[in-house]
Amino acid sequence: MSWANRSAAVALAGGGAMLGWWLPRLERTHPSLGGFTYDSATALATLSAISTGVITLFGLVLAATTIVVQSVQAASPRLTGVLGYFERSLMLFGALAGTALYALIVLTQIRPDFAPNLSVTLAVVFVLLSSAAILRSLAGLREMITGGGLVRAVAQQLHAVLDSEWTTHGTHGPATASLFQPDESIELAVQRRGVVRRIDSAALAAAAERIDAHVVCLISTGTFVEPGTPALQIITAAPAGQLDTARLLSALHIGPSRRLDHDPAYGLRLLVDIALRALSPAVNDPTTAIQAIDRIESALLRLARCPLGPTTHHDRTGVPRATINHPRWTDLLELALAEITIRGATSLQVHRRLSFLLATLTKHLPPDRLESLTLYQDALAHTARTFPTPALTALAGQPDPQGLGAPAMPFGLPEPGPDGSGSAPDTPHG
Repeated sequence: MSWANRSAAVALAGGGAMLGWWLPRLERTHPSLGGFTYDSATALATLSAISTGVITLFGLVLAATTIVVQSVQAASPRLTGVLGYFERSLMLFGALAGTALYALIVLTQIRPDFAPNLSVTLAVVFVLLSSAAILRSLAGLREMITGGGLVRAVAQQLHAVLDSEWTTHGTHGPATASLFQPDESIELAVQRRGVVRRIDSAALAAAAERIDAHVVCLISTGTFVEPGTPALQIITAAPAGQLDTARLLSALHIGPSRRLDHDPAYGLRLLVDIALRALSPAVNDPTTAIQAIDRIESALLRLARCPLGPTTHHDRTGVPRATINHPRWTDLLELALAEITIRGATSLQVHRRLSFLLATLTKHLPPDRLESLTLYQDALAHTARTFPTPALTALAGQPDPQGLGAPAMPFGLPEPGPDGSGSAPDTPHG
């Protein structure tokens, strides 16, 4: 969380200053604490070099971080907030500031007859630790500014949150009927402007149970709302004056922008954004688009057989207490494939990779979800006929897990499935 990183940065900077003030005074009363032996002139030169060098490094790290932020924004302006690299860099800035302040404050306490040996030795140790942190940060910078690095960073967060948000809680399917009459309902509106970052279903169900009600959420995660937007429908026989509206509305977390940690659809949105930017005429980088499609396929396979759509949460006695409208399978498929299918229509590489994705989903989807693929299969078949020659049209119709270049499997051998198991190919590719 950003507040934790900011607090840690302030603590590192303030801790360095306090240590630089306290430790030399301790050494005056306990001169045998240890450390390398310095005379006053050497201690002055060492601390002066350390403070000057660390301040210079601070500026270089700030410049490098600015470059990373600009590079990430070039791929998608929304990635900066999601990946949080700048927030994590605050700890490095705090460490560098703490080291510089420590060296400067210790420097003021050196006298011709007194050199704080342990304090100067610790300054050298702090420089070594800060240098190691900078090297690690630079390695992260190198990874972060590549298209593939951004795709992997988003996919890592997406996979971490996919299962916990939509697939493990509540009863999926049509909303469970309420025990109360529909005309016994009260609508609650949000009081602030922003984006719905999270709907805390457990807190909403608990609040509904306290007032013996069934709450239907009228908005969904990722939706922008204005003050006064209807958000909750409270179906209850209790009078309106007895409703704990503050507790009910507190289950809706509203902020300035969407977050990936409780909004898996936003992770798909970001991967699609990266692919679309890579396929734009200004960038023309279909290989990065293929990397994004790889991760989109992985996410869709994780969701292929999972129950999706509206979710009803019950209390311990089985009474329905909260209904949340989560995305359905067709909603997620549209989000993941519709725009890429349109934008990548003229790219042979993207065309073949999408064909392979659809062939893979065909093998893993339950029968009731197979029809959802027809729209995209027909679109690819139509765009394949727009290639300039029959040979290219035939080539576009061959699925390829790499887009272009994957070797065809020998006849009779199964192609590996997404989990590494073999499954007979529908169509040879390559």
